Amino acid sequence: MQRGDLTITIAWSRIDLASQFSASEGLRGEGGVQKNILGEEQTIRTNTAFEAQVEQNYRHNFVFNLLDGTAFWLGGSFIATRTILPLYVSHLTDSTFAIGLLAMVVSTGWLLPQLFTANWIQRMPVKKVVVVQVGFFAERLPLFLLILSAVLATRSETLALVTFFVSITWHMLGAGIIAVGWQDMMAKVFPTERRGRFFGITNFGGTATGVLGAAAAAYVLDEYEFPYGYAICFAAAAFFIFLSWIFIAQTREPAQTSKAKRVTQREYLSHLPGILRDDQNFRRFIISQIVILIGGMAVGFLTVYAVQTWDLPDGQAAIFTVSMLIGQALSNLLFGWLADRKGHKLVLELSALCGALAAGIASIAPAPAWFYVVFVLAGASTAGLILSGIMIVFEFCEPEIRPTYIGLNNSVIGVFAALTPLLGSWLAVTIGYQALFVISFVFGLAGLALLRWTVREPRYENRPVRQLD
Repeated sequence: MQRGDLTITIAWSRIDLASQFSASEGLRGEGGVQKNILGEEQTIRTNTAFEAQVEQNYRHNFVFNLLDGTAFWLGGSFIATRTILPLYVSHLTDSTFAIGLLAMVVSTGWLLPQLFTANWIQRMPVKKVVVVQVGFFAERLPLFLLILSAVLATRSETLALVTFFVSITWHMLGAGIIAVGWQDMMAKVFPTERRGRFFGITNFGGTATGVLGAAAAAYVLDEYEFPYGYAICFAAAAFFIFLSWIFIAQTREPAQTSKAKRVTQREYLSHLPGILRDDQNFRRFIISQIVILIGGMAVGFLTVYAVQTWDLPDGQAAIFTVSMLIGQALSNLLFGWLADRKGHKLVLELSALCGALAAGIASIAPAPAWFYVVFVLAGASTAGLILSGIMIVFEFCEPEIRPTYIGLNNSVIGVFAALTPLLGSWLAVTIGYQALFVISFVFGLAGLALLRWTVREPRYENRPVRQLD
């Protein structure tokens, strides 16, 4: 997601309320000894003062992070990366490569930087510094350049396109730089047994207001000719996403100092292959997510295909966004409840199934009305990926190494996220959109099978205690 889409991814961690939310039951309440990745023994003790602060500030953090998520999602509905932005790019160029490049920037910009920031962020006692101070300049500020892009489109399509990609790349890379810090901050301030509920309610509220935003975007794009409608949408997005920054800045995060000794970035990176080698379940999980990611390569082309095939107006892109947000909103309530009770793996399996069905139905749709169902399913798939796609990672490890697992998971997947949109563009040109959708459907089902039958639910697995030094 981008938290956002991702983030998007848009974009989530796990931490147990008891004993500094330790993954090892034997360490709870009394402290204990564990070995780090270098084989050295290190004493881990409980921190009841930290836990007390988490409980004391829980309601405050719930309210302001709920407002943050709601405002962020509302702003994001005006620049939906799967519907509105691809259509905007198609006005500036006929190249399908540009649309694939947009999908690549959205995915990799948020994912790839995380591995290279994890070592730095892992040792920070307060992650809010990164989220708020760095995030203002790196993530929020560049959105105002989108408005400039729309204004320039009246004079030069090429200059408008360049400005657009500078803005969206800056924004997505900025989101990726602060992503580990934001996820770890969320892990610290929200206990595990209430996290699914919090994110379910937050994402439901965000997608509900996002429906209103998408409806407003549909009206604006229909009422105002290109590029003025897009300029208004971009301005609305920048305003609400900046507003969300004000809300998240109110988060009360207790400090938590890391006891691990400092290591250089080179030493840090050299230890990472050992995690993938030794943690078989985590490795299989990443492989399943890569296959599911390839299955999602058609999503960025759904709107363009429907609009071009049936000669639909630009406002239809926003209507499709409404359908997708409805699917997300309803699924968030179900998935939040399901994740707390059954684990995140089941939620991800349902998400993969919805994504595969969306591509499969799109490949055989005889009329544009079918795409309402397609986008509802795509929205449900997105909801599960946002809710559980990141949080499950922290159930593979203990809190001391959590930022490392965050960065490793997202960066490895980010490499493939950089390639799959370009592969999708090539397939769209070579064999056509419908064949692309069929291939996506097959890979989606294959990823679902790998996740279902090769990955064990990490919440209930007795994993070895390990720490990255």
